[in-house]
Amino acid sequence: MRVLSVTHGPSVPGGVFEHEVEESGHALKRWRVTDGGAPDPARSYDAVMVFGGSQHPDQDDRFSWLGHEEEFLKDVLTERVPVFGVCLGAQMLARAAGAAIGPANEPEIGWYEVELTAQGCADPVLGLLPPRATVFQWHSYTFEIPACGSELARSAVCTQAFRLEQSAWGIQFHAEVTLPMLTSWIEEDPDELMTPADVLLAESRERIAASNELGRGLCAAFLREATA
Repeated sequence: MRVLSVTHGPSVPGGVFEHEVEESGHALKRWRVTDGGAPDPARSYDAVMVFGGSQHPDQDDRFSWLGHEEEFLKDVLTERVPVFGVCLGAQMLARAAGAAIGPANEPEIGWYEVELTAQGCADPVLGLLPPRATVFQWHSYTFEIPACGSELARSAVCTQAFRLEQSAWGIQFHAEVTLPMLTSWIEEDPDELMTPADVLLAESRERIAASNELGRGLCAAFLREATA
């Protein structure tokens, strides 16, 4: 397949998702939205993955490219190209589908438990997770479920995953993150942390292998659905 990875800066690549795509023998294309330019038309891709960033999905006054990305994702949905959004990518996917976006009741930064809904347990992608899983989060925004979507997972704070009627998924947590990525985020934004950096890094070293295994599994399941 021809798979597009959409990213929002040098420190927020696709992590283990990109690794899974390449190791599965697919052709990986990249579009870093913050650099400008444009991808090929949505219909030219067999699958699209959209990842995180430090930006918020309603900051069009600061980041004019958000509108460009929204239009591309609208085309992705219209053309029914399988798509998977992570964190900011999920927020932008919800925005493109017409859902409200905005600040969460409180930020989630660190390792948190999420719980699958009944629909999540039955989903061919999110159902790869255990009913309760500890995942890495770094966000202060959330989204409503689009009108044509269903909620697949929740945390104590907000929705953590949804699926649209077509093959389109969004997750709020960072299933793609690697330890080097996580470490660079802590170095870039230490003032956002809710626990001391050394404590978060120690916990991350203990949890990252299991997290990466789950992330690869999610990506592999998404690619199988896209192939189908």
